Amino acid sequence: MRPNEVLTSQERVLLLRRSDVKAWLMVLQTWTLTFGVLWLVAAYPGVLTFLFAWLVLPGRQLSLAVLMHEAGHGSLFKTRALNQWAGQWLCALPTLGDLHSYARGHTAHHKFAGSHDDPDLPNYQAYPISRDSLYRKWRRDLLGTTGLKLLRALASGTSSQMSRETHGSSHLVVKQILVHGVFIAALSALGIGWTWFVWMFTFLTSYMWVVRLRQVGEHAVVTDLYDPDVRLNTRTVEAPFWQRFLLAPNNVNYHMEHHFMAGVPCYNLPKLRSLLKQKGVLDGVPVVSGYGQVLRMAVAS
Repeated sequence: MRPNEVLTSQERVLLLRRSDVKAWLMVLQTWTLTFGVLWLVAAYPGVLTFLFAWLVLPGRQLSLAVLMHEAGHGSLFKTRALNQWAGQWLCALPTLGDLHSYARGHTAHHKFAGSHDDPDLPNYQAYPISRDSLYRKWRRDLLGTTGLKLLRALASGTSSQMSRETHGSSHLVVKQILVHGVFIAALSALGIGWTWFVWMFTFLTSYMWVVRLRQVGEHAVVTDLYDPDVRLNTRTVEAPFWQRFLLAPNNVNYHMEHHFMAGVPCYNLPKLRSLLKQKGVLDGVPVVSGYGQVLRMAVAS
């Protein structure tokens, strides 16, 4: 099933249309919320505000990762230069990623999804798993074991267990340190420099859990992981607003639509899903309502 077999040329043009205004709003909203949460922690330090940050910041960190992903597809901004610059310096490096190596690895995922050659298979092919196995993964995520493993992989230049992509630039760590130095300087200018540790603690713990949930939601326990039809090997999660805010920002839950037509900007994915429904393309495709259902499906009965 190809887009030109389902959508008219006019529909495809409208769906592929990129907007610098929408892209900048998504970037600015993410960083504004990030600074706002960290300011709140500094203004009212305590268990409740720290817990609030621990729950809310992962969604902002994932938001940056999603925007990096969009820029890697060239679908966030109108120009390649802006996608490359903003995607790397404002989105990828703050989350210890690298736009260029990510884009290379992610291209292979799109090419081979629905086959045994998908490089991301280790992230989700074992599901469903036992409840004990799932809880062990959660403990590793939430206690920082997964995050520290990622840091060691980045420092050594090897592929990370979270993305399976090679971080090939010899200057990558220097760039990441530089960006976080600017981040700390900006926080310090507001008198809240110490809250960088809140950001990083969250990144190494609850963010790792959110990333794992995203991976499970996208491809684990689908109808047929090894069928080339995106309706069978990929999942969209119809999640309520609070779940989208905390767990699936920037329409990342519309993953089946993204695989169907990868060049569609994330801000147009709901429109694409609506069109596919109208045309009957999604008739018979299982509807997953929320990430609670995803987790129930991920556990072997």
